[in-house]
Amino acid sequence: MTDKFERIAALRPTRRRVALETVRTNPEENDQLAELVGGTVERNHYGDHLLVRRWYAQPEPCQATPDALTLLLPPTIGRGKKTKGSSLSPMELADAARWLFLDTETTGLAGGTGTYAFLVGVAWWDAGGLQVEQFFMRDYDEEHAVLEALNKRLAERRVLVTFNGKAFDWPLLETRYTMTRAIRPLPPLAHLDLLHPARQLWRLRLGSVRLAELEKHVLGGERLGWSRQRDIESWLIPQIYFDYLRGVGNNLDLAGVFQHNQMDLRGLAALTGRVMGLLSVSATSPCDGLELFGLSRMQQKRGEESRAQRLYERAIDAGLPRQVDASARRELAILARRQGDYGRAARLWQQLLESGHPAPRQQQGGLTGGGINGIRTIEAYEQLAIHFEHRAREPRRAAEYARAARLELRRALRLGLIEPARGRKLQGRIEHRIARLARRTALGLFQQRK
Repeated sequence: MTDKFERIAALRPTRRRVALETVRTNPEENDQLAELVGGTVERNHYGDHLLVRRWYAQPEPCQATPDALTLLLPPTIGRGKKTKGSSLSPMELADAARWLFLDTETTGLAGGTGTYAFLVGVAWWDAGGLQVEQFFMRDYDEEHAVLEALNKRLAERRVLVTFNGKAFDWPLLETRYTMTRAIRPLPPLAHLDLLHPARQLWRLRLGSVRLAELEKHVLGGERLGWSRQRDIESWLIPQIYFDYLRGVGNNLDLAGVFQHNQMDLRGLAALTGRVMGLLSVSATSPCDGLELFGLSRMQQKRGEESRAQRLYERAIDAGLPRQVDASARRELAILARRQGDYGRAARLWQQLLESGHPAPRQQQGGLTGGGINGIRTIEAYEQLAIHFEHRAREPRRAAEYARAARLELRRALRLGLIEPARGRKLQGRIEHRIARLARRTALGLFQQRK
């Protein structure tokens, strides 16, 4: 019940604090937490807050290219073009000196007007390493001071880099700025959210793309220079802060929250370097097949079909799990068809079928069914039927593939691999093709292409 009242209290606007004549310049005597985390009490126009400043030699600054940034920013951005509502071009955005890494620790994960960002961590490249600052509000009335301090850093570096910050951190901060009724947020000129490329690149391999998992399995774990063995679980952090406010908490636990936030910022900076290295056109970083597959999908979504095609081919050569290999061949077949290379597209559709199960064998009724995953097999059979009907002018083979698609569709419907409504639509299309092929064959309307 106490927690609920504290969240309701967040709706009450705080009064503007009047600057005091004296400043707490000796945190070792006046603030046990400041002594524990190595912080100082800072003051600005709106009052006091706790500031912790650290510099780390690792991770080292990374380099970015406009080509890499075009894969991270919205489609409105192109090479040499400015962002929508921004004065920065991709070349300017590639300047890492403009970047500000941001991560928050909050009183809840649901967001909303009753959720505070009680610890705001920012970082930037400086002097060959990473400079980290953390703004902490020791009570609710220090929120104005924390947000004002953050605004100062946002004014210095206008490109925000986060991990899920577009969906959570930045909207929450905008809400908190609005709730102050006094401080306007300074929105970034560009926002690079690395959660989305991380999903494209590593979700197939890892399943979970939590930052801690990426540090362990992608960035090298212990080689990073820090360890999460004693890290605090994220779901415990709100309660640790509430206990601190009530005076019943352990400052050591809260110091662990500061360390957790610092590791998140350092992990975000290291991940940025890894992502930028992979996305660069002249990337020399070693890639496995799944990373190459993720890169090719990103390139294809941006309309870079030639690059996507080369990356799909490299991914297949590097080795992929069966289902992913089938997906890569499917995309290559679609790209070949768009380029008018129908023969190559047909070979890729055939390879897709063979990669999932033995090659379709001849029976009296035509080709047998089977399946990679149902819908993909049906698509391959249907595309081959289209090819042999309209391109190769081989009606009998076209009819065999169409009947194989019908068999696979019936199997998929029986096993529940396809939604009934979609199945009925596919069935109508396939039956129509089979009937048309039978009718045209009987009338002798096909002529072999030279």
